[in-house]
Amino acid sequence: MPTSSASTTDPVKSAGGGVQSLERAFDLLERMADAGGEVGLSELSASSGLPLPTIHRLMRTLVACGYVRQQPNRRYALGPRLIRLGESSARLLGTWARPYLARLVEETGETANMALLDGDEIVYVAQVPSKHSMRMFTEVGRRVLPHSTGVGKALLANTPDDEVRALLSRTGMPAATEKTITTPDGFLAALEDVRRQGYAVDDNEQEIGVRCLAVSVPDSPTAAAISISGPAGRVTEAATEKIVPVLQQVAVELSAALASSGG
Repeated sequence: MPTSSASTTDPVKSAGGGVQSLERAFDLLERMADAGGEVGLSELSASSGLPLPTIHRLMRTLVACGYVRQQPNRRYALGPRLIRLGESSARLLGTWARPYLARLVEETGETANMALLDGDEIVYVAQVPSKHSMRMFTEVGRRVLPHSTGVGKALLANTPDDEVRALLSRTGMPAATEKTITTPDGFLAALEDVRRQGYAVDDNEQEIGVRCLAVSVPDSPTAAAISISGPAGRVTEAATEKIVPVLQQVAVELSAALASSGG
């Protein structure tokens, strides 16, 4: 009986030397996340360029492993086994970020946070509190809607307008305070300000008496932002001019650290 050569049993390799089927499966998972977590096969085929039989085969494997589940309407949704992976990854990311957040606290005097965009929500993954007796506190793991936060604006600033509108239509825009932006047009205008200024502001929009300044972490492996928050009486316009350059510099350094760690 002839023996099989190694080339007939090895997985197909991609141009970059990886396993092509794995790269395709992870690409599909990311496309599902970008689409809000639930998609149909035809949508995945249109966005990825892969043929339907290939996508069906990959999705069948992901379903069997628990990373994707098939809905009663035949569409596919991200599965519960991804939660454990995401939570572990977020904890590690928060651990890596803490020294940089501590530096922000030292240089600005205010509470420093790191947040991610998780589906349609903002989730806080790390915080280092201010040393002031009057300080802001956000529980790590807390989830909020993007439209009322500085980190939300920073994270969505470079997202196409139609995608932002779609996200806002899914989440709604409830008012947390009288200063919360509650219209898509108003939020898109705020995102234009972020692009123009290079930083985002939450001016009493999440909580009255609190101001937050935020910037995105450039080239982060997952959409991330860092921020400082404090009483409006301390985070003034004059303080903003001093704080923003520190935020931007720390974001660049954190980005480099994440890249070198393979994060």
